Amino acid sequence: MKLHRTATLGLLPVTFALAACMPPPGPPTTAGDCRGTIGAVVTDTVVVPGGATCLLDGTTVDGNVIVGRDATLLVRGARVIGAIQAEGHRNVLVAGSSVGGSVQVSQGLAASVRDTSITGDLQLSANQGAVDGTRNRVGGSVQVIGNLAPSDIRENTVEGNLQCKENLPVPTGGGNVVEGVKEDQCRLL
Repeated sequence: MKLHRTATLGLLPVTFALAACMPPPGPPTTAGDCRGTIGAVVTDTVVVPGGATCLLDGTTVDGNVIVGRDATLLVRGARVIGAIQAEGHRNVLVAGSSVGGSVQVSQGLAASVRDTSITGDLQLSANQGAVDGTRNRVGGSVQVIGNLAPSDIRENTVEGNLQCKENLPVPTGGGNVVEGVKEDQCRLL
């Protein structure tokens, strides 16, 4: 027993010496601001700062895309591994892309998600400008709630539910294929 304690105590100076020689950990991966265009490259999480405009053109985002207040995001032919989240935005347009998480666009102006494959949910809520969800393939549910401008929801394939409520005017569209339930204002779409 005494030998074991001595051996353990003998290793302490070596452990401290090794720790002192190791470089400090690098800075944590932080989100990169996007002002302008990011082309066909691979990048980490992208943040569109308030008031800025960002175009992701064929970009692969290995993380999330976060849209700030009064900002504009245009996504064309991109692949987002995580989610797209916008709150208080000016405009969000996602077209011909794929998203590994959910697309959540709320409390802003215009929003359009077209011809896009989404693994999670598509949520369009409390927007004051026109809302468009057309020809998307959604692995979760589609929720269109509390929008205050015309909403057009058409020709989507939805594995979950299609839920629409409290929109003024009532959403238009049709041709949606829904494995779950079409609810409230989207019952006939």
